[in-house]
Amino acid sequence: MSKSDADERVGILNVDHLTTESVNPDSSKIDTFTSVEIVRLLNLEDSKAVDAVKLEENSIARAIDLVVSAFRQNGRLIYMGAGTSGRLGVLDASECPPTFGTDPGQVIGLIAGGERALRNPVEGAEDSPEQGAADLMALNPTSRDVVMGVATSGRTPYVIGGLQLARQVGAATIGLVCNRPSAMDTYVDVMIAPIVGPEVLSGSTRMKAGTATKLVLNAITTGAMIRTGKTYGNRMVDLKPLNEKLRIRSRRILREIAGVDDETALELLSQTDGRLKPALVMALSGVNAETAERLLVENQGLVRMAAESAETVEKQLNRISGKSR
Repeated sequence: MSKSDADERVGILNVDHLTTESVNPDSSKIDTFTSVEIVRLLNLEDSKAVDAVKLEENSIARAIDLVVSAFRQNGRLIYMGAGTSGRLGVLDASECPPTFGTDPGQVIGLIAGGERALRNPVEGAEDSPEQGAADLMALNPTSRDVVMGVATSGRTPYVIGGLQLARQVGAATIGLVCNRPSAMDTYVDVMIAPIVGPEVLSGSTRMKAGTATKLVLNAITTGAMIRTGKTYGNRMVDLKPLNEKLRIRSRRILREIAGVDDETALELLSQTDGRLKPALVMALSGVNAETAERLLVENQGLVRMAAESAETVEKQLNRISGKSR
């Protein structure tokens, strides 16, 4: 390792200046508090996480736009983190398939130390930028992907190693940190930095920092899924009819949105192999299953736009037909 590399590594590893590692004066005597006093202080501090995320709304919106662009190119969102940050990334990724009906490979969470680190600490796993690069390389990243480094400190070597590789292959990069400035700043296209301040327990970033992280990850995947057609209004409509509960839910949503009876809902779903989105387009616009599928493709999977485009085409045809008579 060259001297410059060594100096850079020292800078990455230095945590003395981090806000999240400093001492919170309001909790300096928390060991003398009653239970209700502890809860009251925790609630007060947690509210600061929400306020900090609010200040990052524009950056979060830019991150959503990057993810939407990736999804529309069949790219992926890949989270990279260590410890609590890594676990929250894995959690968010694992919740996308059951919530939005996505392919498990569309949103992926990488954690330093691998699956074992989800439940047990893996000593030194986060300190290797080379391992971060290797774990990401195993996924064959491309320029269609988005790689998001999640690190409260903003200096986790494992994450920085992954971001460096991501930039080399042309992938878009996002950073999520709770300190500013951070060592990750130069490796990302969009930086999200909710500054939550010192934790109630000094350095325990599973607390406010973890809360802020969860809020941001929720916002990014939820926003991207909405933008790419996983919802109609506030209903999740890209359901896969894998069990009876989901089949019943599909019928209920179809009845409520399109105003059809249960028998009609069953018939429409039977024509689309149980898939709700094309059934909705059929019910809302009166087209057949094949046309509904085509309209969804032409309108980036958005049910509302697909149904409205069918109505537009029908009006145009009616005008043409009227003129020809």
